[in-house]
Amino acid sequence: MSSTAPVVRLLRFDKFELDVCAGELRKQGVKLRLQGQPLQVLEILLRRPGDVVTREEIRAQIWKADTFVDFDHSLHNAIARLREALGDSAEHPRFIETLPRRGYRFIRPVEDFPTSRLALIDSDNRNQAVAVATPPKRKSSLTLVISTFFVLGLGIWAVWQQVYRKAAVPVIGSIAVLPLENFSGDPSQDFFVDGMTDELITDLAKIGALHVVSRTSVMRYKDTKKSLPEIARELNVDGIIEGSVTRSGQHVRITAQLLNGATDKHLWAETYERDLGDVLKLQSEVAQTIAQQIRAELTPQQQRLLRSARPVNPEAYDAYVRGRYYFTNDFTEPDKLKIAKSYFEQSIRKDPEFALAYSGLADSYVYLAFYGGMSRDAAYKSAEEALRHALQLDDGIGEVYDTLGSLSWRFEWDWNAAERNFERSIALAPSYSCAHEDHALYLAFTGRRAEALAELAKSKQLDPGPGSAMLASGVYYQLRDYDDLLRASREGAVSNPTEWAKHYELGIAYEGTGKPLEAVSEYQRAVELSDGNLDVTAALAHAFAVIGRSTEAKKILRDLERKSQSGYVSPYLIATIYAGLGDKDNAFGFLDKAYAERSLDISWFLKADLRIDNLRSDPRFKTLLRRIGLVQ
Repeated sequence: MSSTAPVVRLLRFDKFELDVCAGELRKQGVKLRLQGQPLQVLEILLRRPGDVVTREEIRAQIWKADTFVDFDHSLHNAIARLREALGDSAEHPRFIETLPRRGYRFIRPVEDFPTSRLALIDSDNRNQAVAVATPPKRKSSLTLVISTFFVLGLGIWAVWQQVYRKAAVPVIGSIAVLPLENFSGDPSQDFFVDGMTDELITDLAKIGALHVVSRTSVMRYKDTKKSLPEIARELNVDGIIEGSVTRSGQHVRITAQLLNGATDKHLWAETYERDLGDVLKLQSEVAQTIAQQIRAELTPQQQRLLRSARPVNPEAYDAYVRGRYYFTNDFTEPDKLKIAKSYFEQSIRKDPEFALAYSGLADSYVYLAFYGGMSRDAAYKSAEEALRHALQLDDGIGEVYDTLGSLSWRFEWDWNAAERNFERSIALAPSYSCAHEDHALYLAFTGRRAEALAELAKSKQLDPGPGSAMLASGVYYQLRDYDDLLRASREGAVSNPTEWAKHYELGIAYEGTGKPLEAVSEYQRAVELSDGNLDVTAALAHAFAVIGRSTEAKKILRDLERKSQSGYVSPYLIATIYAGLGDKDNAFGFLDKAYAERSLDISWFLKADLRIDNLRSDPRFKTLLRRIGLVQ
């Protein structure tokens, strides 16, 4: 007698059966869409019902030691997909119980059917079928009617199931991509992984039917202990994307999963692996798959943009993501901006056809000019050249048009071109928060209050983090809405008491609401915290002049004029102090100098600045507005 154990073909539990040989899971005879690793995990659990199956045992059987895989994430995905197919949950398990940090246990009875037993069952079924197939002839009509209604019932049930399943899929209209985890085992790859997060957000931002939360808002959840429903509530999103990146040699693997933000329910998961040179295509493919999963409608242009990714030199990509890291995190610090610029230049040297690197380089030039790290003329020329290269290589990058909008507005004073470029940027990347921010500020600058506030609201939706407070202050300043500026700047000063810009904004708000003494106090605090920032120093001098402390105002004025002999001091700032002292002739003399050098201050301050309100009725001011192309 042979001692060989019979081969198990079917494993049955509740209303389900796993056909081991066919690799199919069926529910009441209907095949479910489940395959691969989830089915393998299920078989392991079903063969040992009631036992704790450790994570190590599962890994040894499915994920071999030499397999290129992020095991923790893959096992989590497999269990999540199993629970979805079985209608199970981790909180109230009916089938699969989780034992934290140990493994899993199948908690329902399982009946196994060896092949020999199935053969007997099949034989019995065939005999019964023959008996049923030869009824008396007088019953044939009744049998036909019953069969017809049975078939129709099955058809109706199948249609209803399809409609129900489609309706049961939650609507995902907004999404947040949480920082991808670095599963490479090498902390030096954090730059690369954060860059992958950024670019996935950038690709998803191209989908017009989807609201995608900005990078600055999601990065504060890196290594967070908060639950997904809590994060979803804070960010006000329907769906959450989380995942991991593993880089090994010349290969990269990304595992991503989509979850319902409110319930933490697993909706979709997939793993992708590519050569490093195809990293942009990989990210684009993930974005397209996510769009399909949430049934987001893509326009032909959006489909083209998502499919246009080209190969990139891996070293160029590395340098690019490092540049973006320094730029995004420290765009107000000239020293950090110079580091970002050097990485973008390195990226271009490694791959002269990498359009995104030119876009990043242009951004670094623009912000170096804004924050005093580079002269206006040199920055403008370099940024314009970088943007030209970017557009020649790829005219579908939304970030490029946003930077072009800033050039048109702040450097060229071409108001129509600025509007076109901001709108083009938003059309190409509807969820690109920076474009909405810049557009909101521009609309406020041109006095279009309702449109500016609408863009501000849109930007806050895409970037609900702390950065939205700075934008709100800028919009309220340009609209001369000092009550709202006071409220916003007070909130900012409370949450960031050592940030000089908040006290500077609070000083402006106090001046605008007729409280010059409080303004002086806030300006003094801002001067102290900023180590003598010239913008704040000039504001303090003007406030001194307003409250009658002209001696102190004149002392600051002399210091600034002396500094201008050996370094750069904006003539616009000097003009505001003369205006505060009531010296209109000197004020207009320095405004003319600011116009001649196309000062960046002209395109930010001129329309809203309360410090020059006593000049606005002068014919010389109206002439200046006409020369600039602005209508009062």
